Amino acid sequence: MKIGNIELKNNLILAPMAGVTDLPFRRICEEFEPGLVCTEMISSKGLYYNDHKTGRILNTTGETVPVSCQIFGSDPETMAFATKLLNDKYKVEILDINMGCPVPKVVKNGDGSKLLTDLNLAKTIMKTVVENSKVPVTVKIRTGWDKNNIVAEELAKIAEEVGISAITVHGRTRSEYYGGKADLEIIKRVKEVVKIPVIGNGDIIDEETAKHMLEYTGVDGIMIGRGAFGNPWIFKKINHYLKTEEKLPPISNQEKLRVIKKHIEMATEIKGELVGVKEMRKHLAWYTKNLKNSSEFRNSINKIEDKNKLIKIVDEYFSSL
Repeated sequence: MKIGNIELKNNLILAPMAGVTDLPFRRICEEFEPGLVCTEMISSKGLYYNDHKTGRILNTTGETVPVSCQIFGSDPETMAFATKLLNDKYKVEILDINMGCPVPKVVKNGDGSKLLTDLNLAKTIMKTVVENSKVPVTVKIRTGWDKNNIVAEELAKIAEEVGISAITVHGRTRSEYYGGKADLEIIKRVKEVVKIPVIGNGDIIDEETAKHMLEYTGVDGIMIGRGAFGNPWIFKKINHYLKTEEKLPPISNQEKLRVIKKHIEMATEIKGELVGVKEMRKHLAWYTKNLKNSSEFRNSINKIEDKNKLIKIVDEYFSSL
């Protein structure tokens, strides 16, 4: 799959997710060969006002696959500034515009999925970013604001017209958040009305759902979000299944333990011990979901702030399984 001039190894993409797709998690996923990974979303205003936290999100040290940097905003001037900065200072490979985030604090500023309610402004934002970028620009959208305002096809045509290189469609409206089922019919219709690559997103949790998304909608690629929580192996599993129609054996507890310990080491090295350990708590809850006595294990790590203690408890838990 190709996005602009960037050739991807395969068509599986790790979705941008705030608080999740930081550098340690992206690097863990990269071991299992997605074609592309995405940063957490970055505020164009944060870049404009030189917010130090925003710069940290852009660390791509040691990454082994192309990285797409996602920005959000609804002010053309700050989006232009952010685009130039990301191109010139941070040398990003692909820029993605967020038009899908449903979170109230983002929407109330007119950003994220709120742009689905104003296609003229959405067009201006996309055009501004494309005109100020030296690298391919993509956009991630939802199907519309609500069931009565489905705009995905119209917005996709506008995106193509202003020079967007690929479009990702999450098959839900803003009002659905993450509930219900992703609407593959709308994703399919988007694929039919544009020539640029279309990426399908929503409810891809295993080999079968990935295959169904590709076959039913005809999309060029698939984006995996919550299906990768505690499951970075999902990319390897899906790639293998799409090539061979055979499933890889289930992930062993030994392999889970190896990846968890690698993730802890990376998180604490990159973010410092205290922040790294605290941020690993949610990942550990995902890694151990459905394992025996996992709720007791989660309770036992929730106050820990020391890396060695955390690793000791993780080791003890896995040896008890």
